Amino acid sequence: MARIVLLQMLAAVVVTVLAGIIGGFPLALSALVGGLCCAIPNAFFALRLSISARKPGGANPVSFFIGEFIKIALTIALMAAVVFWYRDVNWPAFLIAFIVVLKSYFILLFRQRP
Repeated sequence: MARIVLLQMLAAVVVTVLAGIIGGFPLALSALVGGLCCAIPNAFFALRLSISARKPGGANPVSFFIGEFIKIALTIALMAAVVFWYRDVNWPAFLIAFIVVLKSYFILLFRQRP
């Protein structure tokens, strides 16, 4: 789980740098915010699931679904905060970064283990 979260954070940084090269600071900031709106809730979900797995009896399905609900709610809350506080967001950069970070775990799925 930690590798996926680190990969998502790395994907957010890469998309931010590319957006900065293409469109300057406003695009980079929008891309960073978009990537973090996806990566931060996933990091909290992974942390919560890891803590739950260490308890006696391990993680259970209820714990997983509660964590998933919290992750979705946190994602929506972060996006709402962006809409409320960052009026000059560049939506294409925001959404592209969000989608790239969201789907970055495919890199680990297709990576061959030695």
